[in-house]
Formats: sequence, structure tokens, C-alpha cells
Amino acid sequence: MLQDKLGKVIEATITDMNKDAFFVQVDGQTFYLGKNDIQDIDIKDKGDQVVGFVYENQHKQLRMTQHYPESMVDVYGFGTVKEVKRDLGVFIDIGLKDKDIVVSLDDLPLDSFKWPKLDDRLMIRLEIDHKDRIWGKLAEEEVMDQLSVRYPRDLKNTELDGTVYATKQIGAFIVTDEYYLGFIHHTEMYGQALRLGERVKARVIGNGQHGRLNLSLMPRAFEVIDDDAQMIVMMLKRNKNHTLPFYDKSDAELIKSQFGISKASFKRALGNLMKQKLITQDKEKGEIKLNEDEPATND
Repeated sequence: MLQDKLGKVIEATITDMNKDAFFVQVDGQTFYLGKNDIQDIDIKDKGDQVVGFVYENQHKQLRMTQHYPESMVDVYGFGTVKEVKRDLGVFIDIGLKDKDIVVSLDDLPLDSFKWPKLDDRLMIRLEIDHKDRIWGKLAEEEVMDQLSVRYPRDLKNTELDGTVYATKQIGAFIVTDEYYLGFIHHTEMYGQALRLGERVKARVIGNGQHGRLNLSLMPRAFEVIDDDAQMIVMMLKRNKNHTLPFYDKSDAELIKSQFGISKASFKRALGNLMKQKLITQDKEKGEIKLNEDEPATND
């Protein structure tokens, strides 16, 4: 049956040829093998065996190629979104020059704003239906677990590039370019939820459950504080024990002399830093201290 062969690498016999191509056959099915689709440099003749990937192209022609695509029936690989049709699904380029693969709308999120856009990436395998049509099937969670690799334990605050492979109401699941698995909670995103296949640059904020990294798209706290607060952080970092003998009740003239800002500006900066959990204030000692485990301690 043709269904048992499409989307796979098979062995066939050369039965004919012309100046442009070989014609190969297996179980009575003939496939066109263009000479520019051959990687094997050995000269072929009738009766020789040849191995290649077989598929039906966009013109309904049966083809074989030795330029193997990223995805096959038994192989998961990333493909690039080339077209989106709301009444059908998305068309994926997996490396075949004359065939894009459709991921059906039935396999895509119900919320259309979570659908992939052009140039997004999807991890898929191929599936052949009873009409010999080739479809792309998204990698499920257990597949991503098998494809992933264990991440190092010292990645906190590291920025990683990755791709969204699943979207849920609570957040998005990511596979990084290193094949680490990660999760971005919806509170760690900017506004609208991430879409399936979207490329992101996310920061590691911790180690989560089930071998996943907890990731964030939000900037580190010290990147969103104002100039006055950043100045105070830098002075704390440079001072021994990361403390300074100032707090929100310190004398205005001493604050002006030390920091060059008004007491009101100093208090606003302290409030911002404490809200971001970058510093703590000890009113009994009359000092502020940099929280050593916060990202602001990283130069």
C-alpha cells in the first residue's frame, strides 16, 4: 500500500532513467528521483537499489529524494510556518522543495490569536491518512520529554532562546535551542499570551517541577528601576558588606551630601528597591542592605 511508504525512507529499484531523473519502483509503485535529488555519488543503472525519502508533492506526483526533510513518519523535527489558512490550518516547510506540510486546524489552539504566524516554528512528525494525504502532527508532551536534555543547575538569570511548543491558560511551554524544557507563567509575560510556535528570548528565574526551567519575559528588577535607585544599588554593591548607613528617616542634608539627591527622591528610590525586593531596610540599625540573592548583585 502507498500509505505504508509515504513519509518514510525506503529502498527501491531503478527501473528506468532519462537525462534528468531515475524512475524507481517498489511494490509496483513508481517514484520520480531527480538527479539533483541524489546524494549518492555512485553511478546508478537499471536494477540498482537506491534508498530515499518518498512523498507526494503539491502536484500529486510521487517523488523520492535523498535530501531528507526535518520531519518524517517516525521522526520529529522543526518546520517553519510558510502560510496560514484559517479554514484549513498552517503550512509548514520541512525542507522539501515542492511540498509544504499542513498541520490541521483541528490540532491547533481553539483561540485563533494563539495560532502560529509566518516564520514561527513547529515541532512535528508526519502522518498519512487513508487517502494517502500527508499531515503534520504536533509533538506531544511525552515526546518533548524524550527529545529534551537535562539542563545545568547554574542557569539563573541566563537568557535563553526558545520556541513555544504548547500553550495553556496558565502559561506557555518552551523548548530552548539547547533542548531544555521550560515554562513561562502568564504573569511572567507582557500582556497578550504567547502563541504556538513563537520564538522567544526568556530569562531563567528558577528550577521548576518535572525537569523544566521556570522562565520569564519580564526584565530583571534592576533594569526597570530609575536612575536614583540604580545609583543606590551601585553604591551598595561597592560598599563593604553591601550595606549603607542610611534609611528613609536619615537626615536630608546627609542624604544630599552622600547621594546628591533630595530626601524625597531618596525615599522614592528606597520604596522602589524594596518593592522589587532588591534591598531590605533595618530601621533599628538605620541602614539599608542589598539582598545578596537578587539579580542586582550580578555585574
